[in-house]
Amino acid sequence: MLDVILPALAAASVLVPFVMALLLTMIPQKCAKWMCITAASISTAFTLAIWIILAISGQDSISVPFVAFGDTTVLGFVFDKVSVMFAPCFVGIGLLISIYSVGYLNSGNREHPDAPRRRFYAFFTVFIGAMAGLVYSSTVLSQLLFFEVTGGCSWALIGYYDTKTARKSAMKALILTHIASLGLYFAAAIMFLNVGTFETAAISLLDDNTKIAVLLLILMAAWGKSAQLPFYMWLPSAMEAPTPVSAYLHGASMVKVGVAVFARALIGAGQVPEVVGWVVVIGGIATCLFAFMMYLPQKDMKRLLAFSTISQLAYIFLGFGFCIFGSQLAFNGSVTHVFNHAFTKTLFFLIAGACSYTMGTRMLPRLKGLLKKRPLLGIGFGMAALAIAGAPPMNLFFSKYIIFCGGIQAAEGNPVLMFIVVVALIETVACFAWFLKWTGFVLFGEPSETVAAAAPIPKPMVGVFCVLIVMALSSSFIAAAWIG
Repeated sequence: MLDVILPALAAASVLVPFVMALLLTMIPQKCAKWMCITAASISTAFTLAIWIILAISGQDSISVPFVAFGDTTVLGFVFDKVSVMFAPCFVGIGLLISIYSVGYLNSGNREHPDAPRRRFYAFFTVFIGAMAGLVYSSTVLSQLLFFEVTGGCSWALIGYYDTKTARKSAMKALILTHIASLGLYFAAAIMFLNVGTFETAAISLLDDNTKIAVLLLILMAAWGKSAQLPFYMWLPSAMEAPTPVSAYLHGASMVKVGVAVFARALIGAGQVPEVVGWVVVIGGIATCLFAFMMYLPQKDMKRLLAFSTISQLAYIFLGFGFCIFGSQLAFNGSVTHVFNHAFTKTLFFLIAGACSYTMGTRMLPRLKGLLKKRPLLGIGFGMAALAIAGAPPMNLFFSKYIIFCGGIQAAEGNPVLMFIVVVALIETVACFAWFLKWTGFVLFGEPSETVAAAAPIPKPMVGVFCVLIVMALSSSFIAAAWIG
């Protein structure tokens, strides 16, 4: 029975947004936002139903072929602790941001006065469906399909304002992530030639040399989508997008495509040769340090958050690397960090957007005294900043802690790996100090002239902030209870 119910729900969670997006292009402009919200609501309900059903069943993993040619599964679904936790996270945040966008995309926006256009909601809705499809995918080929769909949608959404800079940024994101996607093309071809299937679970059947090649190719694609060195350049430029786009694509979903794809590969790979682990941890620590150095000159809140995202994703890759060296704890920490970071970074980006909307700027030096004039924005900023900095009791503290515990476990008897763990810990402390500096400056003191003149916050934004603040405190407990 589960083999029928779960794939049907998963397919519906993907297809409903795609169908709604098509219908959305044919309806009056004023109805577009409600169609987007409806599609996201239905898809979220289906993904939550899958989570509940799998939990009740007591099974750890169910894999079901969906589309096959002969004996070869082209499109399949996998339901396990990772996919059923990621899907409602990514889709549910899409719902929250679609609600937020009702308050953001209008003529009252002081930075970007705008009449919401159908193409924003159409591409945003398709992106939500593609994220559900990607995390449930059990084959490299279906991952590749949704990988490319998200790339096309990101191009359209980053270039939404249609300025010269926006178009250039959109094209940069499309080209760099598409170059990275070649890794998935070659990985799928190698798998089919060697084992006659595209199933990620079949990676374990490959000999060591072929397995190394496939995993490194998938890692290339993951680095591209998750803006790791050497592919990072597209993410800071993509801040030209409207803030709801930045929050969803560049905080909660698109950048998580890479880590989700690589996590699925590791789950299916069995024993992974250590050479892959070295590539992953060296890439992770190099990206982590580079991103922190790029924090320092940033005054634009969105650009600071872009480099922060690159750094946080590097922690996740470090955890995957530690897993390859034998720590399941590190893998669990990385998966939990994906979940936690999605809520926290979404909150932070949306706070940046609310500052732009109500004050006409997101430049940090102009936002002094935020807590006194706009308490909700101040509380949201403070909680998001402390979470990103890894301060307890915020959600990212717990997942970072698990990653580093796993790193220490994996590095026992390996001085080089232990050195990498120590360097990452030092970077975490420096990150904490930097975000604490800006938190103190922005929140306290008499409001600056810009803050004193702030307009009221639209009600749709207020509701979304309340939900995300709660999740920034509680998501780690949800993930820990589920992952175990």
